[in-house]
Amino acid sequence: MFDAELRPLIDRGLDPIGRWLSDFGITANHVTFAGAGFGLLAFTLIAVDLTFVGLCMIILNRLADGLDGAVARASGQTDFGGYLDMVVDFIFYSAIPLAFAIANPDHAIAACFLCVSFMGTASSFLGVAIFAAKHNIQSDARGKKAFYYLGGLTEGLETTLLLCAMALWPNYFSFLAWGFGLLCWVTTGTRIFMAHSMFAAR
Repeated sequence: MFDAELRPLIDRGLDPIGRWLSDFGITANHVTFAGAGFGLLAFTLIAVDLTFVGLCMIILNRLADGLDGAVARASGQTDFGGYLDMVVDFIFYSAIPLAFAIANPDHAIAACFLCVSFMGTASSFLGVAIFAAKHNIQSDARGKKAFYYLGGLTEGLETTLLLCAMALWPNYFSFLAWGFGLLCWVTTGTRIFMAHSMFAAR
C-alpha cells in the first residue's frame, strides 16, 4: 500500500551502497543469493524457536532484497535478475509461516491459511504482469522494475512488517496470520477488479 510512496526514499538511501558494491564486482544476483541465505537462516532459526535471532535474519533478507535492486540499477538490470529476485521473495514469504508452524504445530492451520492467501496475492500479481507485458503496458510508479508491478493493500512493506511482528510476538502468530491473510484476499479481489478493467476489452 505504501511501497510507491516510500520507493524513492528507499532508492535514494540504497543507491550509493549499490554503486559501491558494484564497483567491487558484486552483482545483483550475488546479493539476491545472499538474501536467500539469510532467508534460509531465518526459516531454520524460527523453526527451532529462536525467533529473535530469526528476526535479525528477516531484516537482513529484506535489506538484501532492496540492495539487489540498487546494484542492478548501478550495473545494469537483467531479466533473469528480476526473475530470480521474484522467485526468492515468494519462497521466503511462504517459508516463514511454515517455520512458525514447525516451531508450534498449534499455528499450523493459521500458517496454511496465510500461505494460501499469499498464493492469491502472488497469482493475481503475476497474472497482471504477464498480460501487461503482452500488451506493452508499463509503469514506473514503484521504481524501475523488471516487470509490471500492480500494487494493493498488502505489498512488500506490509508483508515485511507482518513477518517482523510475528518474530517479535510469536505467541500472537495465529491472530496476525488470520488477520493479514484476510487483508491479502482484499488485495487479490482489488487486483482482479483492476485486471478486469485493464484487459476485459482486449
